[in-house]
Amino acid sequence: MSKLFSRIAGLFTSRAQVGVDKAGNRYFARKEEVDGIMKEKRWVLFKGEDDPTSIPVEWICWLNGQRKKAPTPEEMMELEARRELVRQNVALLKKEEEERRAKEGTRGKPISIVGGPDLKSFIQQFPTASEGGKVGEASGPMDGLRDSQEKAAEKEKLDTQFSEPTGSGQTFRPGTWQPPT
Repeated sequence: MSKLFSRIAGLFTSRAQVGVDKAGNRYFARKEEVDGIMKEKRWVLFKGEDDPTSIPVEWICWLNGQRKKAPTPEEMMELEARRELVRQNVALLKKEEEERRAKEGTRGKPISIVGGPDLKSFIQQFPTASEGGKVGEASGPMDGLRDSQEKAAEKEKLDTQFSEPTGSGQTFRPGTWQPPT
């Protein structure tokens, strides 16, 4: 019980305020011995309701131990000025882009596709499910003249050509492979 009381009392007596951010949040640190090792504990007391989104990035880094020293007020002012400059540049670029688009919209020629690509002939180049891996011939009026026996013979030829695995198996030697020519 006394350890708990001393910890609570130590929380208020040995804490040192490290800084305050623009939103009024106050940051504290204290040294504490944990398992014989001195460690620094860092925390924030929010002004108003607890809103973690109100903490600036620099203070988050300090709280997480990614920074050794807390951000100074001068550093925070410099970073805020840089962020404001970036916001102004973004607004300027957006305005220029809108003006450019407005000019192109009044002067630019409308784009129209008169004779688009013939998609039917393009799609006919690819094999259908019944043709398997056959590529190259497009179906057309000549398909009706083909003999059904000829189709069956081609299909059988393709099936036997690709159904049997081929490989070097026992004769494979590492480092001797060459791409097919």
